[in-house]
Amino acid sequence: MPADTDSTTTLSESESKRLLASFGVPIAEERLAPDPDAAAEAAEAIGFPVVVKLNGDNIAHKTERGLVRLDLGDADAVRRAGADLLGLATAEDGEVALLVAPLVRGSRELIAGLATDPQFGITVMLGVGGILAEAIGDVVLRMVPIDRIDADDMIDDLATQALLAEFRGEPPVDRDALAAVLLGLSAAAEADPRIVSADLNPLIVSDGRPIAVDALVEVRD
Repeated sequence: MPADTDSTTTLSESESKRLLASFGVPIAEERLAPDPDAAAEAAEAIGFPVVVKLNGDNIAHKTERGLVRLDLGDADAVRRAGADLLGLATAEDGEVALLVAPLVRGSRELIAGLATDPQFGITVMLGVGGILAEAIGDVVLRMVPIDRIDADDMIDDLATQALLAEFRGEPPVDRDALAAVLLGLSAAAEADPRIVSADLNPLIVSDGRPIAVDALVEVRD
C-alpha cells in the first residue's frame, strides 16, 4: 500500500502485465478481444485449453466477482464464457474487454510483487502462494534496488525449500528464471516512481519455470 495519502490507480490486468513484461517478468501469451467471437478466434490462435477473464481499468478482484472462466476447451465454450462475462460487467467497471490466455498448469504456486513500506520505501517480495500461503506465511522482502545476489538470497531465504526442489514429478524451480522475476520487479520500481505496489499472484511454476498468470500494478495518479 502507498506510504502517503496520494490517490492511486490500479491498472487493468492487461496493462499491468504489459508494464511488468517490459522489464523481463515472464507473462503467458494473451490477447484482448472486444466480443465473444473475437475471443473465440483469439483462443484458437493461442491453443486450447484457455482462460477467459473480464478485463478493465476498474476491475481488480476478478475471482471474488466470478469474472474468470477456466479450462475452456473449444471455441463454443469461449463464446459462451465471453457472453456471460460481458453480461456481468457493471457501469462502474468502465470500458471492458475479454482477456484470453492459455491455461497454465503447475502443482506449485509462488507470489511475488512490490510493496511500499512507510519506513523503508518500496520493497520486492517473494513468497509461497496458493492455498498454503496464509497457513505458511513464508515471505521474504528486500528493499529496492536489488541485484542478483539479493535475488538469490531471497530465494534461499524461503523456508519452504522443498517446494523449489523436484516436486510431484516436476523439475526443480529454475532459480535463474525466478531471480529474473525479482530483478524485473525491482527494475520496474526503479524506472517508474509512480509504482506503489505490484502483485504477481499466482506465479505458477510450470515445467520448473515461473509464469505470472495474474498481475495488478497500483500507481500514483
